[in-house]
Amino acid sequence: MNVAIIVAAGQGSRMGGDCPKQFMELAGVPVIIHTLNAFEQCDEIDEVVVVLPPGESANFLSLASKHRVRKVTKVVGGGSTRADSVKRGLDTIRSATAEIIAVHDGVRPLVDADEISKVVNAAREHGAALLAGPVTDTIKQVDGEKIVGTLERSSLRRALTPQCFQYQILKRAFEQVDVTDPSLTDESVLVERQGVIVMIVEGSSRNIKITTREDLALAEAMIRMKAVGRKQ
Repeated sequence: MNVAIIVAAGQGSRMGGDCPKQFMELAGVPVIIHTLNAFEQCDEIDEVVVVLPPGESANFLSLASKHRVRKVTKVVGGGSTRADSVKRGLDTIRSATAEIIAVHDGVRPLVDADEISKVVNAAREHGAALLAGPVTDTIKQVDGEKIVGTLERSSLRRALTPQCFQYQILKRAFEQVDVTDPSLTDESVLVERQGVIVMIVEGSSRNIKITTREDLALAEAMIRMKAVGRKQ
């Protein structure tokens, strides 16, 4: 059984306001519902565990029912860090039936089902895989305010989500770390430390993370452009 852990436990302080960004409306639908719909449409995903800020479960369950989200089997309160939140979700999954675990940011609402399937299949074959995007800007290495080098961007990739792993690989990786460490910003780094090779699957530039209100506006524009394309 393949299970997705949707990490949506952040408070979204950079967005301002009282509403966490995962519950803000995007084209008339909450961001988290857009995200979940992609996993609903992906045949490779059997169940979904959603990790939320403590106290948001009732609000989410109401939304999930309204928008007919069917694959969510568990809702878990998040921890103090991303790694803590992912581990809490992972701990709810039955080891006897778990195969591939897909970890995805709840505020990446524009991922599509095909991308998810490709990463799941890569992890099934190789053990670990993540969606990645090209680096289009020139990247400088700095020391204080001084540039000390320029990195070759052809060998660089932006780590996106989902990141997918065979269950035992991810479970073992989490047993080796302090999940309260805020520097653990993705799951791949934990697996890499175990000597596991993580494969990449090239992803779409549409798969942005909603961090600011500008990101929200950009995502809405992308949704509108896609809708126009379908009509033409």
